Amino acid sequence: MTEVFFYHLQRQPLEAVLPSLLAKSLDRGWKAVVQACSPERVEALDDHLWTYDENSFLPHASTREGDVSDSPIVLTCDPVNPNAAAIRFLVDGADIPAEATGYARIVVIFDGNDDESLARARDQWKRVRSAGLEATYLQQDDSGRWSKRA
Repeated sequence: MTEVFFYHLQRQPLEAVLPSLLAKSLDRGWKAVVQACSPERVEALDDHLWTYDENSFLPHASTREGDVSDSPIVLTCDPVNPNAAAIRFLVDGADIPAEATGYARIVVIFDGNDDESLARARDQWKRVRSAGLEATYLQQDDSGRWSKRA
């Protein structure tokens, strides 16, 4: 059954959180797809993943590069799964895919300091729960660790 995790960002931006979540996914042997809402945001994330840490590397590609079926991480703004990923990250308000059950895990990352983002995440939570999917809500504590809240 697909698990859906909601990460409520309050203390760190997406750029600080996404690389570590992607690295953990790769450590599990999962391919990942990251869906943003615009080509510009995909490009910005692509640039960030190349430069976020000089001592680390996350192999990735974006769908603008053509065939990405062998890439462990794919960045896109489309609701596709071009690399047969087990986990899908939804950022900047990207919506839960219609074929949500095709993933082991879906991760919704939202900015809790933005009212529109928070409202959209609440709506997604309700839809996930009404679809009968398992949903988990995580929020950062004062030390920066993720704590399960629901």
